[in-house]
Amino acid sequence: MKTILKCGMLFSAADESVQKDVAVVVEGNRIERVCPVNEADTADARVIDLSDKFVMPGLIDGHLHVSMNGEANGMAEAPFLKLGDIAYRAMNYVKADLMAGFTTIRCEGDPGFIDVSLRDAIEKGLAVGPRMQCSGISLSSTGGHGDYHFNPDIQGGEFCSICNSPDEARAAARYTFKYGADQVKLMATGGVMSKGDEPGACEMTFEEMKAACEVARFRGKTSSAHAHGAEGIKNAIRAGITSIEHGMLIDDEGIDMLVEYGTYLIPTIIAAYRIIQYGKEAGIPDYAVEKAELCLKNHAEHLKVMVKKGVKIGFGTDTGTPYSHHGEQAFEFQLMEESGIPAAYCLQAATKVNAALIRREEELGTIEPGKLADIVAFGGNPLEDGMKSMMDCRFVMKDGVVYKE
Repeated sequence: MKTILKCGMLFSAADESVQKDVAVVVEGNRIERVCPVNEADTADARVIDLSDKFVMPGLIDGHLHVSMNGEANGMAEAPFLKLGDIAYRAMNYVKADLMAGFTTIRCEGDPGFIDVSLRDAIEKGLAVGPRMQCSGISLSSTGGHGDYHFNPDIQGGEFCSICNSPDEARAAARYTFKYGADQVKLMATGGVMSKGDEPGACEMTFEEMKAACEVARFRGKTSSAHAHGAEGIKNAIRAGITSIEHGMLIDDEGIDMLVEYGTYLIPTIIAAYRIIQYGKEAGIPDYAVEKAELCLKNHAEHLKVMVKKGVKIGFGTDTGTPYSHHGEQAFEFQLMEESGIPAAYCLQAATKVNAALIRREEELGTIEPGKLADIVAFGGNPLEDGMKSMMDCRFVMKDGVVYKE
């Protein structure tokens, strides 16, 4: 049976325009036709009235973690949880993402390949959640962002593969892909929540990252780099990285390199914002709050420059980090708009741009005939009422199936 969505306002994301009073005809899991409402044949069809809603493609969160849900210090707690416990919690986390309108998510590193297992369970119909692109276990260096700080007598840990040479990075990337990852995630610099490092400091070397990126390229896969510091960002870009995550301490040369190499930037403003907002009083470590303040200080100004220069800015939230909860990450849209990113581009960042980032632009990212029927609707018009409307998801269809009506 066909499903016909009557849309009062349709933002297809193919361009920045909004169409009025159109119908989206869905056959199976594909969009068959987009036409004026009065031209849609409703005979023998299921009709869903979204005439008072803002309809657009399913959202894509380009950076989150399914193993955490806003704990004050999740990286410290994770080693003491059984992987089964984390996996069961993750099932609820990703369902919340789907109900918020995120029909696709890009996982940026989780322990024990639980993201891969959850992705496979969703694809088999054993769990409900978004379409997932997984990083599996990330790559880091000794003492780097993602390495655990146990007693020296305790070695190991499953959040990152620890690499200290190009050969070790190459082997770790192969290991990650062996167990089902869609991309490889690298820790190019220090981070905010990690103990004992600085966001601006380089950690993985250019040669190490190049070796890992080469493995991804050979396999037709993508890559991403956690990178705050300017030199680490530039090293990752030169190494062939697909996307820079965060990029908060970038310099002018780094911005120009993003344009030159066609590298994507995922801002994740909300992550630092929430850490600063809740602060030390909420149990977030002192060092993390101080580093978040440093990272967020000039981030908005950098983003304004990136918009003017044509950097490919995607949408990502780092959901799972302190007080950034699954299902609530649409607040990132408001922060992007406040940072000077045009409203229509904010929406395209989470649809058209991110679909290209994960190399699924032929199937996702816009509402056009032939594409997968990932369609969501909101109670207000974010282009007129502001991005706060993105917090009010009213309708979710993924792969032609209605999950929220």
